[in-house]
Amino acid sequence: MVELARTWPRITAAALAAAFVVVFASAARARDSRIAQVKTVSGDAALVRGGARTAARPGDPVYEKDTIETGADGAIGITFIDNTVMSAGPNSEIDLSEYRFDSSNFNGAMLTDMRKGTVTMVSGDIARSSPGAMKVRTPSAILGVRGTRFAIEVEGTR
Repeated sequence: MVELARTWPRITAAALAAAFVVVFASAARARDSRIAQVKTVSGDAALVRGGARTAARPGDPVYEKDTIETGADGAIGITFIDNTVMSAGPNSEIDLSEYRFDSSNFNGAMLTDMRKGTVTMVSGDIARSSPGAMKVRTPSAILGVRGTRFAIEVEGTR
């Protein structure tokens, strides 16, 4: 009994440490889940993740919080897991601020923050199942998407 009393704090600390690792590993996996895939690229197009800018290539995964950047000759096409299609034209900068999608019930939310450039989108399952759950923020407005095709042009920067 005395031995158990001495080892109990170590067992408890080890169990708490293991639980801590499991919880944070699960959160990291959820945060790092692929939300889209690059389908087409021409010219200067990049994904910025964690401050690192990487040239985009067809097939590259796209994650929540990524930024899409295109140069003067750049364009990129991306398809999201809810079948939303986004195409960004030259001199564009778009943050994928928020993205959630549950394929079992088609519920989710999407918020893109468009700083500059041009984008065309064809909304997918998020906008169809949850009108208003898909939004595009520009320097002067927030657009609520209700299931449609649209194009936006933003001049300048914030």
